[in-house]
Amino acid sequence: MSQPRFGPDAARLGGLAAQMLGWRPAEFWLATPAELAAALTPLSHAAAPLTRTDLDRLMEQDHA
Repeated sequence: MSQPRFGPDAARLGGLAAQMLGWRPAEFWLATPAELAAALTPLSHAAAPLTRTDLDRLMEQDHA
């Protein structure tokens, strides 16, 4: 069984970064893996929308 190759995975991720983030190749290659993961995470793990209760709590903290 052969090991996965870096090149095809990098090309796939570069394409995703270009399409979803608007990154040019240089921006992709200058990014660290952690930066790429952080940039793509909000797209794949969307947070729950803010509830009215959460908004009220935040507003109370802001005016306290």
